[in-house]
Amino acid sequence: MPRLIDDQLFGTDRKVVDPDLIKGGLRSKQFATVLDLLGYGEIDSILNPGGEGGINTFRKNVFLDGTPLMNANGEENFSDVEVFVKHGASDQTALQEINAIEKTNVVGVEVTKASPVTRSITDSNVDKVRISIQIPTLQEFKKNGDIVGAEVKVSIRITENDGTVHSPVQADVINGKASSPFVKDYEIVFEKTMSFPIDITVLRNTEDGTDAKLQNKTNFLSFTEINTDTSAYQGFAYVAIRFNAQEFQSYPKRMYRLKGTKIKVPSGTTIDSDNGRVIYPDGYIFDGTFKTDKEWCADPAWILYDILTTDKGFGGTDGVIDEDTLDVFSFYSASAYSSKLITDPITGTTEPRFSCNVILNQKNDAYSLINDLCSVMNAMPFYSNGSLQISQDRPTNTSTNTSDPQYIFNNSNVTEEGFTYQGVGQRTKYTEVEVGYFDNDTQTIDYELVTTDEITALSDTISKFGRTRKTLKAFACTSRGQANRLGRWFLYSNLKESEVVSFTTTLEAGVIVRPSTIIAIADSLRAGVRRGGRIVSVSSTTITDEITGTTTDTTAIVVDDANNTDLTSENAATLSVVLPDGSVESRSIHSVSGTTITLSSSFSSDPLPNSVWALENTSVEFQIYRVVSIEEKNDSEYTITAVIHDTNKYAQVEDTTVPANPRTITTLLNEKPSPDNLSATEQIVELNNRAVSKIFVAWEPVQGVKEYLLEFQFEDDNPERFRVARPSFELFESRLGSYQFAVKSVNTLGKLSSSTSTLKFNAVGKTALPEDVQNVQIEPLSDQFIRLRFDKSTSVDVVHGGNVIIRGSNLTSGASFTDSVDVIPELSGNVNETIVPNIVNGTYFLAFRDDGGRISANAASIKNISTQPDVFPKLTVLTDREDTDSTPFNGTKDGCFFSSSLNGLVLGLENTLDGVSDFDAIEDLELLANTVATGGTYSFANTLDLGGKQPLVLQRHFVTKGFYNNQLFDDRSANIETWTDFDGTTVAIDVNAKLLVATTDSDPDTSTAGTYTINNGSGGAGTTITITKSSHGYSVGSFVTVDFTSGTGVDGDYQIQSITTDTFTLTSATSLSTSGDCNFSAEFSQFNPFVNGKYIARGFKFRCDMSTKDIAQSIEIEQLGYTAQIESRTETSLGNAGASAGGFIASGTSTKSVTFTNSFFTGQSGTSVAANSVLPSIGITIENQSQGDFFVLSNITGTGFDIDVKDSNGNNVNRNFKYAATGFGRGS
Repeated sequence: MPRLIDDQLFGTDRKVVDPDLIKGGLRSKQFATVLDLLGYGEIDSILNPGGEGGINTFRKNVFLDGTPLMNANGEENFSDVEVFVKHGASDQTALQEINAIEKTNVVGVEVTKASPVTRSITDSNVDKVRISIQIPTLQEFKKNGDIVGAEVKVSIRITENDGTVHSPVQADVINGKASSPFVKDYEIVFEKTMSFPIDITVLRNTEDGTDAKLQNKTNFLSFTEINTDTSAYQGFAYVAIRFNAQEFQSYPKRMYRLKGTKIKVPSGTTIDSDNGRVIYPDGYIFDGTFKTDKEWCADPAWILYDILTTDKGFGGTDGVIDEDTLDVFSFYSASAYSSKLITDPITGTTEPRFSCNVILNQKNDAYSLINDLCSVMNAMPFYSNGSLQISQDRPTNTSTNTSDPQYIFNNSNVTEEGFTYQGVGQRTKYTEVEVGYFDNDTQTIDYELVTTDEITALSDTISKFGRTRKTLKAFACTSRGQANRLGRWFLYSNLKESEVVSFTTTLEAGVIVRPSTIIAIADSLRAGVRRGGRIVSVSSTTITDEITGTTTDTTAIVVDDANNTDLTSENAATLSVVLPDGSVESRSIHSVSGTTITLSSSFSSDPLPNSVWALENTSVEFQIYRVVSIEEKNDSEYTITAVIHDTNKYAQVEDTTVPANPRTITTLLNEKPSPDNLSATEQIVELNNRAVSKIFVAWEPVQGVKEYLLEFQFEDDNPERFRVARPSFELFESRLGSYQFAVKSVNTLGKLSSSTSTLKFNAVGKTALPEDVQNVQIEPLSDQFIRLRFDKSTSVDVVHGGNVIIRGSNLTSGASFTDSVDVIPELSGNVNETIVPNIVNGTYFLAFRDDGGRISANAASIKNISTQPDVFPKLTVLTDREDTDSTPFNGTKDGCFFSSSLNGLVLGLENTLDGVSDFDAIEDLELLANTVATGGTYSFANTLDLGGKQPLVLQRHFVTKGFYNNQLFDDRSANIETWTDFDGTTVAIDVNAKLLVATTDSDPDTSTAGTYTINNGSGGAGTTITITKSSHGYSVGSFVTVDFTSGTGVDGDYQIQSITTDTFTLTSATSLSTSGDCNFSAEFSQFNPFVNGKYIARGFKFRCDMSTKDIAQSIEIEQLGYTAQIESRTETSLGNAGASAGGFIASGTSTKSVTFTNSFFTGQSGTSVAANSVLPSIGITIENQSQGDFFVLSNITGTGFDIDVKDSNGNNVNRNFKYAATGFGRGS
């Protein structure tokens, strides 16, 4: 059961009655207590404290809603305010004045009898609740004008989570008179056994008033959750502040000005109590140790160190970083620079360079917090050699506030990629910055505006970039001067350090250089001159003063690469080197002789051979950069990124009157001479898989030139201009003729050289013949095919767009490329082997043809006078020679004729060669233009019929000769660029002849009668011929020869276009109008190239096609024909349809007829083998033969035989036998 603590007013007084009020008048007085955590770890104090628990002048540094408790005169600004402080000592005791933690929740809702108001408490640590009920006014107006008191009845109900109801916990009658709001508190104690959440309900038991004269409304004002606590919070600094609630409408905003957490500070130092800086005595040397007792200080370096090494930093003891892993001396260096007192030129204040004043009371990741703290002192953290270090943007020479290079890089100690530079675009450059910082005087965030027109070194930037503003937040900054310096540092870094360089270097430099290291770069490409490299040797020498005659011991340095290095002793020249310990020293140069540099004085120690050197003077100075990052690329290389750096930056940040001092880093801005040694060469190259002519123009590079302006003019064409970055230019698809070239140098500013280099060049284009084919080899594959291998062409215009021509002749002597024909179609020019038909006892010729039609001057040849062993003897069925027939070339001719005087078939019309008696005199012929043909065909006089479908081995016999007609140029209509000859004195290579064969499985002499219609009989003229023949059996794509016996059909060979069971259609070349009757042949395949090999068919017909690409050239067919052979074959009874699984056939008791599985060829009229003249020979093996048994064979044909097996008495007996038949062909 909850317990009610009677009508207690929170504070020391339960009720306060004002004696000045009339009797019965009521007024409430409430107190609130707030506990504020100041920090983890022991703090120093609120400024100027008088003790841990007392009240003193520190009240001037405690603020409620921005107003201090005590003013500057020591007068209190508030009444009834008490402050109690605990500093976070590890052994501190609990505050006796505060015995509970309270959380007040505002409700502010009117309670009526009809509408009680309920709120929930979910925190199970709450053991008491204070309920505040407000009566806005409590009074009643009488008719006589008197104002008297009134009353209202209220009650409170508690409901546990398990449904247990405690009602009423409190019932009360509030009576009296109050003309202003009156609050009454009820405090209820929760039993430990009560279940949460707990609902609190305030009820009004008095009827709601309807008369305006009675004022007794009831409000549920708030409830306060109370957690009785007696903890000392050891290790936590906190403040308890108790104030009169009547003074404030809500909880006031509290602020405390204090000296924060105590941290470790170096031994032998003191802390400036005014500003928290560390005071290092003159000559102080840090030994890495700290004072025993921690102290407050505002030094950002040691604050960061404390955060990293104590459990207040990152997640308790698990987040503490071992001090051995921190480079404590890098923290000391940053602290020494940060603690130095400076006088700010803008604010006129003298203060530490960097101070850190911040409350870390929000959760943040470690990386962000570390970087925030580093930003206070312009530093960044990095990890190296097993320890965490901080690298600060500060001068290397703090006495002069300038930076001297700590390492040297030139093109000799970076990789061949050199230095890569990257700038920042104008849109990211700022000329104004607004820096936000916390103003301790106003207790608010204030802003300091810094503009570049206030800074002498940046005064010209607004005119360049306009007014562009950036807003920054100065982390942990409470000083206007420090905020202003941050703004100046940002503007200077943004505007003057906006170029980044990156490069890869070797191990020797990678292990020495660290982030924030100041480096000097002598980049020969950017400087326009080479003034850095490697030392060759070091020696001692002396120099003599020309005036006094005194001698001085000094050092002579011999450097590398005299031809490309610009060495000088003028314009205050100095030599900088890397010494053995990794440090950099510089000395003025006394004199230079060749590659030897004599110094005015010696270094502190001699540099080693192969050490890095660099030279600078007032005409070309080093580029100075500050290292930002170092990345280990591999075991021996490091990638370094650095930002450009002004050695006067720090002086310019802290003194706005210091002028800019730009460095002269290049000679590239000077006007350059035009290049020397301009030259041009012509090449054939591949471009997009095409061979094109290219002119390559080159010249000596000019040092320090950004690009070149090249102009060229072909013949009388308009000149063309190009800008090129390299000392060369490529002109593709150049033409035959004269070119003029002119080249000027262009410096970095785009200024052209005043002089011009010129060159005249005559281009010949692609006129050279391709090389001859080399190293031809022949590899037999079978009796039908061979493989030819040869060297791939080295001519680009053959490999891309050209061809390999392979021709053949049946002659083994006296043959030539011209007198041969294509064995296969031309090959792509990029091949070096192919398979071709086997020309037995013949010659192959190979030549390259380029993409312009030019052919090798000399065709390569190889003879083929052997073939594979003939495993299967062959039967020669027919040898047909059209040239040796009694009437030579007696077949059908179209576009060709037989010349009796030449004894050959000639492409052209018959009157072309009239009067020619000797082919050797053909070069004297003058043929008439209208008698020349570009193509012709010759169909063999006879077809070949095997009488049945058989595998037939065909071998062609083909000898040709190309020749010139000796025409006039006017008769040659082709583009002259395609001519391969002008006067007919060279070989005729643009002619060719092909031998073709067509086959049929039917009787080739078949002639079938039929009828035909035009356009399916629809009437009118047309080109579609429909032939009707019942069950013709023909196929689409086959060819038939048609003899139209009536109608307008034109006799000839036609290809079948479509079929039905009883019709097939053809297409006429001309329009026809009349239908009629016709006779048509057996269907043949289309004519295909005759390739030596095996064909399976019954009928064969042959044709020769002749062609020329140049009408001045023609071709003669001297020999034409073929040899047809059928291979031998042996068939056994194994697998015969009448045999058993073992191949045995039962003879029976009468004559047994056996049918061959496949028929044999036995001869055919019209061939060299008469019908039935080559019957198969048959061998018989009887299995169960008895003594005296014998057999008799009869009726042997190509399809089978009869056998009688008889006993010794001549009677037929049944025996099992096998047969083996040997003959020719395999009919199907």
